[in-house]
Amino acid sequence: MTETHWPIVELRQYMLRPGRRDRLIDLFDRELVETQEAAGMRIVGQFRDEDDPDRFVWVRAFQDMTARRAALTAFYYEGETWRTYAPAARETMVDTTNALLLQPVWSIGDLGAQFVRPGRCAVDLPDSRVLVTIHYPAVTMAEFTEFFAIRMCPVISDTGAEVLACYETDPSHNDFPALPLRRERVFVWFSRFDTTEDLDDHLAAMSRCPTWTEHVEPALSKRLAVPSERLRLAPTARSLLH
Repeated sequence: MTETHWPIVELRQYMLRPGRRDRLIDLFDRELVETQEAAGMRIVGQFRDEDDPDRFVWVRAFQDMTARRAALTAFYYEGETWRTYAPAARETMVDTTNALLLQPVWSIGDLGAQFVRPGRCAVDLPDSRVLVTIHYPAVTMAEFTEFFAIRMCPVISDTGAEVLACYETDPSHNDFPALPLRRERVFVWFSRFDTTEDLDDHLAAMSRCPTWTEHVEPALSKRLAVPSERLRLAPTARSLLH
């Protein structure tokens, strides 16, 4: 059997009505995982943003842009699931337009491929945490990628983090305009930690590391159009990436 690859990734950040996040997550984990995958996409992960109680972050992937259009059409327009549950999902939402379309920066395994999704009855929340860092390069992507690989990655590794995957903006035309996409040029990397404490230890170690604070961070700032963003994410009970 030929292995399926999922190189096209959407990173989606939803702003929700106050106090509604758990309601959306319960619905999502119960009704919107397998049904989206049956339409032809992979649900990589869904998360609570630990720094914003009203933000829900999720990631899904596609085999290519043609498959993306077909899968989204099948799920949102042709299937029964979204027609049934869209009113309840939308009732929780304020803004769903913060979405990035990404492609791999270099050859990597599919994000989340090494994990197994917990079953439909799963309720226990993982101890693990995911850190997503979004950079906005002011230089060419080739220059920024080289800087990341040579200057940033060694410090990231030395301070207790492993880079799972790196992505950049996919410039393809959005041929499913019902779901808007942000078009900024970004470089996004994912890392995973066994516990919240491990994530906190990594960030603290970065802030204390002279190589980072005195050399790498100032050089990074000169290569950015705007400051970077960090998303500290707690996987839901059924997130594949956990």
